Amino acid sequence: MEGDSVTLYTYTNVKTNQQEDIKWYFNGIRIAQINGDLNQTCTDVQCNEDTERFRGRLKLDHQTGSLTITDITTEDSGLYELKIISSSSISGNIFNCTVHGVSAAKRDEVKRKSVKERESVTLDSGVIKSTNDVMTWYFNEILIAEITGDQSKICTDVQCKERFRDRLKLDHQTGSLIITNTRNTDSGEYKLLIIINNSSFSITRVKRFSVSVIGSGLSSGAVAGIVVVVILVSAVVTAGVIYYRHKIYTPVQQHEDDAVNPLHDPNVIQEDDVDNPLHDPNDIQEGDAVNPLHDPNDIQEDDVDNPLHDPNDIQEGDVDNPLHDPNDIQEGDADNPHGPNVIPLEDREHH
Repeated sequence: MEGDSVTLYTYTNVKTNQQEDIKWYFNGIRIAQINGDLNQTCTDVQCNEDTERFRGRLKLDHQTGSLTITDITTEDSGLYELKIISSSSISGNIFNCTVHGVSAAKRDEVKRKSVKERESVTLDSGVIKSTNDVMTWYFNEILIAEITGDQSKICTDVQCKERFRDRLKLDHQTGSLIITNTRNTDSGEYKLLIIINNSSFSITRVKRFSVSVIGSGLSSGAVAGIVVVVILVSAVVTAGVIYYRHKIYTPVQQHEDDAVNPLHDPNVIQEDDVDNPLHDPNDIQEGDAVNPLHDPNDIQEDDVDNPLHDPNDIQEGDVDNPLHDPNDIQEGDADNPHGPNVIPLEDREHH
């Protein structure tokens, strides 16, 4: 894929010796050479003044003779031939290289990740790791983690250990990197180097990530202080609620007939209550004025309004009695001319 690097191995992948010359050709044009005593080496234009196809993108391993092409493009697709020439034989290998094109935007893509402080973030490799693959993680060009086969290494140097303090994890299936409990100091550029190994070649792919850790604006001490305050406030609120509930549900001594007495049944009505549904408003006592059985014409004998009362029925002692002799002065009459204490002679016999 465009943007990758590819390394073409010598078939024996052994160290060169002074009796061997190693030459690399691309579509029949020599592009690299190394002799045994290393006194003659060339790459690209140095080997062929007529072409600058690779423009400094070729690298020779002086120990093994392997050739690496960096930042490959579709124009780099073709046949690569290796010739190993010794005093007794000529050997070699041919590689058919096909480069798949991708957009420049994707090739130079930097995946951006934003995460809040103290949260976790995963940097996804986007591949499934094979047994022979090697994955290496860098933070600001400092090696922080590596996984080879089933073996992994995290923070092998003091600087890495001080910075991340056991907060890095590797996914052994994908090689993805997980950063836990992130801090502001974790912000920066992360690079994943993936080496896909084959018996005769390897492909190196690079993925880049930009991580931004958004801080809360508070130091860890301030955050701890806030946590303590929140716990204390929660405790006080809880205590207040308990007290309030206790106050509400404290029973108050109430009388049996209190309207607010929870034991008072508003449906229990006394016999003489006006609201008593059994109370008959027509149940009138004998002496009630509104008693329909009370006869207003039922007048007693001595009632003035009694129609049987004869006003001419004058008693003996009545002043209005026509038979009453006003000259019949009694002993005690104030009109007695003889004095109230003198009884007339004719009346004495009665006494």
